[in-house]
Amino acid sequence: MKEIWMKISTLVIAMCVLLPQTVLAAGEKAALVVIVADTRGLTGLLKMWGDLYNESHLYFSLLTILLIPVMGLLFGSVADIVMKAIGIDLEHRDLAEH
Repeated sequence: MKEIWMKISTLVIAMCVLLPQTVLAAGEKAALVVIVADTRGLTGLLKMWGDLYNESHLYFSLLTILLIPVMGLLFGSVADIVMKAIGIDLEHRDLAEH
């Protein structure tokens, strides 16, 4: 079993070392890959979000990291309000694990 893991890890390390060389094999004439969002048909918030992605991946990532917990808190609070309104009370329930 140890021999199989050694072969697999050697293969993975070899791929990590050699794969960039195959990408660079095209030489200096190869164009760099540019990843952008197509914002031609977008308006409003979607246009702003796409432009932020195109301008700075760092700011896009930071804003995304901040927005995900805020949206989770907002949606969770709304779900609690809706469940209380329809009669589901999760705060005063009896636990069956006693």
